[in-house]
Amino acid sequence: MLLRFQVTNHASLQAEQELSFVATDRHPERAEVEVPGGDHRTVPVLAIYGTNASGKSNVIDALGWMRTAVLSSFRRWDPTGGVPRRPFALRRDAASHPSSFAVDFVVAGVHHQFGFSVDDERVTEEWLYYYPEGRQRRLYERGAGEPVTFGRWLTGRRKLIAELLRPNSLYLSVAAAQGHEQLGEVFRWFQYGLRMATDHDFHRRLDHTVRLCLGDRERGRGQQEEQPVMALLRFADLGASGLEIEEWDDAIRKDHQRITQALREALGDKVRVEEDSRQRVRVEHRTAEGTFPLDLAYESSGTRTWIGLIGPVITTLAQGGVLCVDELDARLHPYLVDALVGMFQNPEVNRAGAQLVFSTHEAALLGRNVRTELFRDQVWFTEKDPETLATRLFPMTEFSVRDSADNVEKRYLGGRYGAVPYLDEDLLRGMTAAFRHGGGREAGKTAEADEGRAPGAA
Repeated sequence: MLLRFQVTNHASLQAEQELSFVATDRHPERAEVEVPGGDHRTVPVLAIYGTNASGKSNVIDALGWMRTAVLSSFRRWDPTGGVPRRPFALRRDAASHPSSFAVDFVVAGVHHQFGFSVDDERVTEEWLYYYPEGRQRRLYERGAGEPVTFGRWLTGRRKLIAELLRPNSLYLSVAAAQGHEQLGEVFRWFQYGLRMATDHDFHRRLDHTVRLCLGDRERGRGQQEEQPVMALLRFADLGASGLEIEEWDDAIRKDHQRITQALREALGDKVRVEEDSRQRVRVEHRTAEGTFPLDLAYESSGTRTWIGLIGPVITTLAQGGVLCVDELDARLHPYLVDALVGMFQNPEVNRAGAQLVFSTHEAALLGRNVRTELFRDQVWFTEKDPETLATRLFPMTEFSVRDSADNVEKRYLGGRYGAVPYLDEDLLRGMTAAFRHGGGREAGKTAEADEGRAPGAA
């Protein structure tokens, strides 16, 4: 369960921004969960709206970067390579400002708070508290160049772990690598309880779907009911009847591994080399003449997107945790997006306290013609400051909104809450005038000439 996320100085998020999952209103029809040790409840879904380049994807990215730092700072980061962060770059002294990340979450029924700050070279702060019986207790704290200090509630080989600590690694990462049982629970929340779905991790998510599909087939032999992966595949009305899964030919697999390794050696860690899927996946289509499999590459981008989401969605709904999706509506029909959001919102489906946070442009989710109603404490917006171009993140609860009474979709598109683009009609009229005077034709001729020019020709 995620209660709150705070971030400072990551990408366009310059000043401290906070995203809260704590419900401000009570709605029994949605899958709210009580926060241990308090009177609060969490919402199952958060939607982040904003214009293009307003920073909504950076909110999702910040959560993903924090997760990566926890999982990889000790095992994978170059010991002498500093911290691969993304500070706000639109100021002269960008490197002098630290980046900070903090989350409040629940592990094993207890509220925890974990956070850290980093600069380009090292971890400058790190802390972990927990709240048994609602009272804060320190597990550990750390400052730049200072020894780690421990609370008496942290047991185990804590000093030995501190001796292995590097300037650019998190204590939590080192503790997990050394098998620390108490801190391992917190580490595993980041590993399994916080799941990401972005354009950069499609093949990993596809492998997740494939593993669940193969497991369903093994468990479902002789059973009549629909297995979860196939149920969601067919539910989406993609014209798909199943998935054909095969191991790659050894020669193809070895060629791919050799090429991938050569690229990594040539380009280093600065460039992402995308892994291919572990199995060959083809989508089966059943017609009157039989069943025909098509390679995933020949399917629509929407079909690929949905198949890549099936695994994380099923696992999150079944086990709980948080699923973070960037641009949920980018390739999916609004009906399908509505249905997916509804799976997390519906307490009959979402019995494990799963949470979904996503960025979107799909204003229809705020309207009255949807299956799933998002309430005012589930909608957030991003806007860019016109002076600094930094992102501001703010909730719909800053405005006077009556759930189920106001036409929120109409008000949002009308600019009532901000977070919509300002389109300068004068620029459009100027472009139209240029077309009338032949500017567009000349530009088109220049582009065509450039396309026809031989590579390297001046």
